[in-house]
Amino acid sequence: MSLKVNNLTGGYSAVPIVRDINLGVEAGEWLSLVGANGSGKSTLLKLLSRILSPQKGTVLLDGKAIHTQSAIQVAQKMALLPQQQAVPAGLTVYQLVGLGRNPHQNWWQWELNDDDRDKVEEAISAVGIEKFSQRPVERLSGGERQRAFLALALAQNPKVLLLDEPTTYLDLRYQLQILELLKKLNEKNKLTIITVLHELNLAIRYSQRLAMLLKGEIWALGNTEEVIIPENIRQVFGLEVALIETPIGKQICPIQHL
Repeated sequence: MSLKVNNLTGGYSAVPIVRDINLGVEAGEWLSLVGANGSGKSTLLKLLSRILSPQKGTVLLDGKAIHTQSAIQVAQKMALLPQQQAVPAGLTVYQLVGLGRNPHQNWWQWELNDDDRDKVEEAISAVGIEKFSQRPVERLSGGERQRAFLALALAQNPKVLLLDEPTTYLDLRYQLQILELLKKLNEKNKLTIITVLHELNLAIRYSQRLAMLLKGEIWALGNTEEVIIPENIRQVFGLEVALIETPIGKQICPIQHL
């Protein structure tokens, strides 16, 4: 399922944070939004996910404008893992992940059916949290909580998955585990993925294309080889870097800040 953005401008109140964004994400593609703090990455993701309404422009999901559809219609096709999640008091992990089935249920349906339970258990297993599926969410560590909310998003069975800093709170092992899981879903299920990633080397390693933002506008857009060049990183991040070859492809080595 493809996503297309035309002349998108938006932010908070009347103040635009991102301006005149144009980009397309094909079905089964992984695009990462990168840029310095305050560049508008998270705001753009909120506009793409229908949390914010645009001041100008459109977001088309499979050819239909998302801001003219109901929240349930969009949630049946698109899921979001935000950077900050409100933790519902008293819910177990299993119950939390079960909320991901709400967009697919009839309004009168209170219980999960067999298909819903299968989707919930698949999502819990996919992120490796079976051993505390009956634990209250508020008793989880930061990393465990992050994986639980990713399972909630996966339980929606989305065609497009948006993730704002999905490796937050995770140590290096679990960062790689989550991103490898996303890579598997991207390749096997043709899941379209858009991530905001703070760590450039992870974005380079896992994304097929990058959109590099500077002051709310797209500075560079293309495959990693086109976008990750020293001049772009100098202009956008204020860093001098060297590109080095590694067993997993090119990575950046910061040399000094400007």
